[in-house]
Amino acid sequence: MKSTLTLLSAAVLATAMTGAITTADAVAKEKKKSEKCFGVALKGQNDCAAGPGTSCAGTSTVDYQGNAWKLVPGGTCIKMGGTLKEHAGNAAPKPKG
Repeated sequence: MKSTLTLLSAAVLATAMTGAITTADAVAKEKKKSEKCFGVALKGQNDCAAGPGTSCAGTSTVDYQGNAWKLVPGGTCIKMGGTLKEHAGNAAPKPKG
């Protein structure tokens, strides 16, 4: 009886560890599929990096602020008219075909 309980405990632990590792892998892959896109966030809707005097998410002061980024699906930033690097100004993005 004691050996059966030990085997059952080991099986449950192995299953739990496999699930945790799979979840961690999925999160890492999802992050790789995203990119920081500068100049596309509307006022107060950036994910982070909004320049001097701001703390982070939701602190951009104007639409399309060039030093504020939004996390977007990988490969879509340039298409929507954003840039992958911080830039000056706050001109509205011009989507590219």
